[in-house]
Amino acid sequence: MADFWKKSVVYQIYPKSFKDSNNDGIGDLRGIIEKLDYLQELGVDIIWLNPVYASPQADNGYDISDYFSIYPPFGTLDDMKQLLQESHRRGIKVMMDLVVNHTSDEHIWFKESRKSRDNPYRDFYIWRDARGYDDNRKPIPPNNWGSFFSGSAWEWDENTKQFYLHLFSKNQPDLNWENDLVRRKIYDMMNWWMQMGVDGWRIDTCNLYSKHTAFLDFPSWDGEKYVISPMYARGPRIHEFLREMNREVFSLYDCVTVGEAPFTTAEEAILYTAPEEHKLNMIFTFEHMEIDSAPGSMNGKWDIAKLNLPRLKKVFEKWQKTLYKKGWNSLYWNNHDQPRIVSRWGDDGQYRVKSAKMLACILHLMQGTPFIYQGEEIGMTNCRYNLEDYNDIEIHNAYREIVLEQKTMTHDEFMEAVHKKGRDNARTPFQWDDSENAGFSSARPWLKVNPRYKEINAEKDRKSPDSIYYWYQKLIRLRKEMEIITEGDFNLLFPDDEDIFAYMRTFEDERLIVVGNFSGKTREIELDGQLDGYEILLKNYDERLSISNKIAVKPWEVFALYRGAKIA
Repeated sequence: MADFWKKSVVYQIYPKSFKDSNNDGIGDLRGIIEKLDYLQELGVDIIWLNPVYASPQADNGYDISDYFSIYPPFGTLDDMKQLLQESHRRGIKVMMDLVVNHTSDEHIWFKESRKSRDNPYRDFYIWRDARGYDDNRKPIPPNNWGSFFSGSAWEWDENTKQFYLHLFSKNQPDLNWENDLVRRKIYDMMNWWMQMGVDGWRIDTCNLYSKHTAFLDFPSWDGEKYVISPMYARGPRIHEFLREMNREVFSLYDCVTVGEAPFTTAEEAILYTAPEEHKLNMIFTFEHMEIDSAPGSMNGKWDIAKLNLPRLKKVFEKWQKTLYKKGWNSLYWNNHDQPRIVSRWGDDGQYRVKSAKMLACILHLMQGTPFIYQGEEIGMTNCRYNLEDYNDIEIHNAYREIVLEQKTMTHDEFMEAVHKKGRDNARTPFQWDDSENAGFSSARPWLKVNPRYKEINAEKDRKSPDSIYYWYQKLIRLRKEMEIITEGDFNLLFPDDEDIFAYMRTFEDERLIVVGNFSGKTREIELDGQLDGYEILLKNYDERLSISNKIAVKPWEVFALYRGAKIA
């Protein structure tokens, strides 16, 4: 069905943490198969799997050593085929994670590449000479490009006396997309998976493929030694490459595509997602996820600012209006790289359920394809562990650089930031029930279970008709039933209010007003215009809501008012 993804809701699965079927402490494909009925009951249309390919796991699977094999603890290719079959039998499509900006340094291509400068695979990666040597005869990287995981984006190879580029870990060398053969091998691999039955792709860092091949220094801010720059995302051939990928793969199937596109503006997003561009269906933007990063920070994401709600609202407004009838939005609060939203911008204490419902409603009633990250539908929260209990390479690299080397944060300051924004907050095992290890596994899990699992788990939520789980179920159903959610325009209300996030959707004769309180205090608002004929579509408080121009909005309250044709 053309554009099926506009009415769809995607559920993201982090396989390592979803369900362990063989009790080795690691989630796996058969564990996902066991829980497909749960996902079918929730009502999701598509599941997105984080990487399940063979990998040394230097970056939890985003370092792929073989694109045609499954990481053994996750299972086998036969398990993958069964997952596809069982998902399709339930009407659920499966989207794979495509990681082709880089490979693992254990991929056969890179092993060959580093053998000698004249190896046939040398040009599969990006190799450059040192720009010189320091006083200790240590080679100096070709430029000042910084890795997203701290330090230089260049790693010295003693055997061949050159540096190779890695925008992420040194174990993740960047592929050379200027090489026609590299691209051909990537497209062949993608078609192999699609012919197996895969229904689409979440494309990792899709706008970083094309590099500025002069490899000049980026302007340094505040004298940084190594710089992470938006210039990574503006390579001269990026749109050519994605259009080619569409022609060689996407256009041959009825599939869904979403690209992870850091540094991209709403205006640039049209170039990626407009149908006439023949590239992608949608992209993931990062702009709303950077609202709580302190401006001019020397410690990156670890310098945390208070949520600026007016700024957050204006970011959403910009994306909703800019892409309307031109491209398509993705909608998300959580993923494997972001902390739990109810802990980040909600209240994970007294108002955990109320604020989780509010955040869900605000997001899901906008235009775009919503993405639910595993555990979001039951209100899973952040965790507070000791440093040694975290697995994430980003956390440990940043600790070494920021606390031990630069000394720009103390241990306690850094750990407080990790508790708020560390990626492992999202990666703790799924909380299925209140049994040992939250029902994830009878063995010790690869990452500690959040200690709140006895209070917060799927079994408990599914027993309560007023739970977060059934709230998400209703939001998913409404998207399928109501054209205004997928087709209506967007107008922000109260743009400068520091507590209230409200907007109106309009489609033909239909109107939808959504109001959410991002605070723990009651706020009175005044809605303009006639409210005759509006009905209450959703509300997260049991108390009666009187529809009038003046409404007292309770702590973390959300409600949606609708006027128009009957809901199908």
